[in-house]
Formats: sequence, C-alpha cells, structure tokens
Amino acid sequence: MDISAQIKDSLISRIKNSDNLNFLKALQTIFDASEESLYELSADQEKSIQTGREQIKNGQFHTNENVISEMKEWLSKK
Repeated sequence: MDISAQIKDSLISRIKNSDNLNFLKALQTIFDASEESLYELSADQEKSIQTGREQIKNGQFHTNENVISEMKEWLSKK
C-alpha cells in the first residue's frame, strides 16, 4: 500500500472514531477551503459559461438524443 493510501485510511479511521465536534468542524473547514480553489474561474471561462447560457436560452443547442442519433447515422455511412 502506498503512503497516500495509508494516510487516507488513517484519516478515515480517525474521523469515523471521533466524537469531537470541534475536530470534525475543523476538518470540514479544511475540506471546504481546499475545494473553493476548484471553483475559481478565469475571466475567459466565465465568459464562455455566460455565452453557453445565452445559447441555451436562445435554443441554440442539441439534445443528447439528437447528437447520438446523428453520430449513429454518420457511423453507419463509414
């Protein structure tokens, strides 16, 4: 077992066995803070998301079923 797996197992065990609310809240804060950076978007990313939302709002999109159907048709011609 690698060191990463050992640390994870140890942490999981300690969390499961803890009744210390302050300890658990502190861990929750750490996890929340580390996840926040996952959601930081660049200006270009935010602009792309806004563009996509506008396209959806204006009906400029394809359904999943439509795309799958078109792909099957295209593949059948190969």
